[in-house]
Amino acid sequence: MSKRVNYMKASPEAAQGFLTVHGYLAQSGLDKNLVDLVYLRVSQINSCAYCIDMHSQDLNKHGVPFEKLILTSAWREAGDVFSAREQAALAWTESVANVAETGVPDEDYAAAAAVFSDKELADLSVAIALMSAFNRLGVAFRNLPVAASRLARAG
Repeated sequence: MSKRVNYMKASPEAAQGFLTVHGYLAQSGLDKNLVDLVYLRVSQINSCAYCIDMHSQDLNKHGVPFEKLILTSAWREAGDVFSAREQAALAWTESVANVAETGVPDEDYAAAAAVFSDKELADLSVAIALMSAFNRLGVAFRNLPVAASRLARAG
């Protein structure tokens, strides 16, 4: 797979818009690990290897156990590995990230709204939308995960 256009360099103003939203989310009051967990799950749904690698590494650096990272895609079957708040965020993530299939039903909204304040839910939804956009850019322009070159050198 060959890399394509570096969209950050080709359109720096557009990229800056995304980075501004990313910066906002970092200081929004949502727990950083929760946001990164949402970023990871969105990236798994969208099959963006670059973002899966990045957010797994970020979570691991912040003390999230490797086993939890591995179970993120199967969080519903992982028992108590994920807190109730994390489970609510992951359920909302899946509903919103898969909007074309789910239509984000009232039941999903009610479940998320029972756990998150209006601001938290809005910010969480912005995080899902932002990562979905980053994933589309990463996949479209073939951003290779950092792990790919590291593993190729080791192999």
